[in-house]
Amino acid sequence: VQILSKGELQVSDKERHTQLEQMFRDIATIVADKCVNPDTKRPYTVILIERAMKDIHYSVKPHKSTKQQALEVIRQLKETMQIERAHMRLRFILPAKEGKKLKEKLKPLIKVIESEDFHEQLEIVCLIDPGCFREIDELIRSETKGKGTLEVLSLKDVEEGDEKLE
Repeated sequence: VQILSKGELQVSDKERHTQLEQMFRDIATIVADKCVNPDTKRPYTVILIERAMKDIHYSVKPHKSTKQQALEVIRQLKETMQIERAHMRLRFILPAKEGKKLKEKLKPLIKVIESEDFHEQLEIVCLIDPGCFREIDELIRSETKGKGTLEVLSLKDVEEGDEKLE
């Protein structure tokens, strides 16, 4: 009863080590899943990311979420290797009236416009940096007063190949 009300459960070194190792692996998996080599547009393997994390001496913070740490790792790895977040592919359909004006506001947030179609409304398929998604979503919602639509076509644009490059 004393431990329950006042104390903390003691965790053995071995347990702590295993837990940190698992978090390290989880972080590497998230990074590998979200990133590509910008030159080839191909994903990195989890093993390669783990090796790169060891090379930069990344130490896991047990009280921070693995997702937060993965974003931190990506920033740090950018300094030593060719790595960037895979782009998201979006389609948005904007009412003709707001379309042209809104496109100008969206342009700085778009990496690549893949197709553009303008009949009764403006339809754009594009690639964006995942970090810009919320801003784009809010812009479309507020500028079109809910009449525009935004659709995520793919969470990551990756050149699919038979093999992952090491």
